[in-house]
Amino acid sequence: MGKPTGFIEVRREKQPVRPVTVRLRDWQEVYVPYADDALRGQTSRCMDCGIPFCHQGCPLGNLIPDWNDLVYRDRWHAAIDRLHATNNFPEWTGRLCPAPCEGSCVLGINDAPVTIKAAENAIVERAFEEGWIVARPPVRRTGKRVAVVGSGLPALPPPPS
Repeated sequence: MGKPTGFIEVRREKQPVRPVTVRLRDWQEVYVPYADDALRGQTSRCMDCGIPFCHQGCPLGNLIPDWNDLVYRDRWHAAIDRLHATNNFPEWTGRLCPAPCEGSCVLGINDAPVTIKAAENAIVERAFEEGWIVARPPVRRTGKRVAVVGSGLPALPPPPS
């Protein structure tokens, strides 16, 4: 645990968002990343729980207190390694997940929970910037194809009879 008194000293800050008038003109992210110092403060709020219920709240069982501590200590490469220990695609899941881990955070019993989702996304973004996440295509293709049902594409018209 990075800072034993972080959850007492630091209040949860809402992640900054881009103005609606700007967001209406593009398809970019809604949320603006925290500044490094602000994110460090937010990750310092992670307590040294006896039983970190955030693990159980996370469908993947992510090692959340571990990577919160690593971000607090400015050990970003170790943080992405720890994140990849339980999650092969944090760049997708971190953005799509509704963050039930935050609802399971012990700090949430009497205060606002740790900003886990924002920390996960920050780790992934840093890893991309530093080149720690790279494409690893398979050595050989199988020739199999996959269809994603409900991907948002319009339905095709029925074939002519």
